[in-house]
Amino acid sequence: MTSFGDYKSKASQYITFIDSEFYPDYLDEAKTIYSSVIDQFTELAYLVRSSVDLLISIADKPNPSRTQLLRVFRKYVSPDTSVEMLKVKKRIPNIIADYGHRFRKIEEVRANLASRPNPDEALMALLMEYKSRGQKGYELTEAFFLWFESNFASDYSIQGPVRAGRDIMLNEVLQEWDAKTPADILISRHDETPLIIGFARYDSDRGGAQEDDRTGGNRDKVTDILRYADRYKLPLKIFFLNDGPGLTLGSMWNDYAALENYGKGRVMVCTLKMLDERFTKDWLES
Repeated sequence: MTSFGDYKSKASQYITFIDSEFYPDYLDEAKTIYSSVIDQFTELAYLVRSSVDLLISIADKPNPSRTQLLRVFRKYVSPDTSVEMLKVKKRIPNIIADYGHRFRKIEEVRANLASRPNPDEALMALLMEYKSRGQKGYELTEAFFLWFESNFASDYSIQGPVRAGRDIMLNEVLQEWDAKTPADILISRHDETPLIIGFARYDSDRGGAQEDDRTGGNRDKVTDILRYADRYKLPLKIFFLNDGPGLTLGSMWNDYAALENYGKGRVMVCTLKMLDERFTKDWLES
């Protein structure tokens, strides 16, 4: 069978490009979504005595307003803290204790708000990036599920979040698997024998330390899953559905080719355009 590494010389022909919106085409939508959010943030900034109080005030707001306000808070007050950190209300006191000394003073926040145009198209464009984050990954997994069901539904079952949704947790689907390991795809025979554990990722861009962390973490997954399969005499394989132009950056393609080789036939790395050629019943049952 042709390996993932064999496709490198014609990589661009096998990459799936999931469309992104052009700037400034999406600004009208951004104004509709974020004008009221920025107005509300500005109003709150003038009602509180400090930036700490501003965070506490935002944390008391209901969603979805709270999450959107936290994104503005991060831009104006605390770039050190991720929105994911701030979203957990019970962690707010700890965040204030750990990072509050680095919050920008409320007087500076107000001055900066006053200096910006209204509407603030630059900030709206930044916030719009959050809205589309993850969407390409959802489209990638949805495309795979549709392809799989059209080709293999009569022989196998497939589970996982088709778009947004809860990951497959390996400790819930594999007996005696202790770690809470998330996966995107589980393919089984109809008798519930697990065959494929899959991980999906769309990379618009990737490189540097992130690239090294990704491939190193994937190698650990392969080692752990294959060790488990050998211990319990299961025909498990690992499938990496990776796509996007980020695959062609740096050493990414070579790293994934090496990962596939490391699996000695029990690991496959594929883009959507490779599926018909590589993801076959022969490999599933090999």
